[in-house]
Amino acid sequence: MRHLKAYRKLGMNASHRKAMMRNMVTSLIEHERIETTDIRAKELRRLADRMVTLGKRGDLHSMRLSLKTVRTKTAAKKLFDELAPRFKEKQGGYTRIVKTGRRLGDNADMSILEWSVPQASEDSSTKKTAKKEAKKEAKKETKKDTKKDTKKDTKKDTKKDTKKEG
Repeated sequence: MRHLKAYRKLGMNASHRKAMMRNMVTSLIEHERIETTDIRAKELRRLADRMVTLGKRGDLHSMRLSLKTVRTKTAAKKLFDELAPRFKEKQGGYTRIVKTGRRLGDNADMSILEWSVPQASEDSSTKKTAKKEAKKEAKKETKKDTKKDTKKDTKKDTKKDTKKEG
């Protein structure tokens, strides 16, 4: 029976395990995907989901609680400003584990831990809209130029015709 066995010990003492998990969750927030062993990924998923839940609450107390775990202020800011709004509609299951095979050195099962909702590429969407606007402007300019040219040509033609007649 597994009574009162709430977590995996991962072959290390408590302080080492806690420090490793804090480092890994900070890296996950900063890089949005990390590659680690399967067991560590499963254990880290619990902590990462907890951090997103704190980010979704968004108050000062949850920011301070997250800073107990997350190592850097920039990662905590990213958690609250970018990641939490991404999961606004979701009620859990913020991470996904993708198995990648076995490590060459010790044959350990490896996995990629990443956020389940991909990052919205705001840069590409703004670039696309900027390109569309630039094309529209270019078309307007060419239309204006052709209208001006045709007006100039008609004026020149009428002047030549009046000169020839007179």
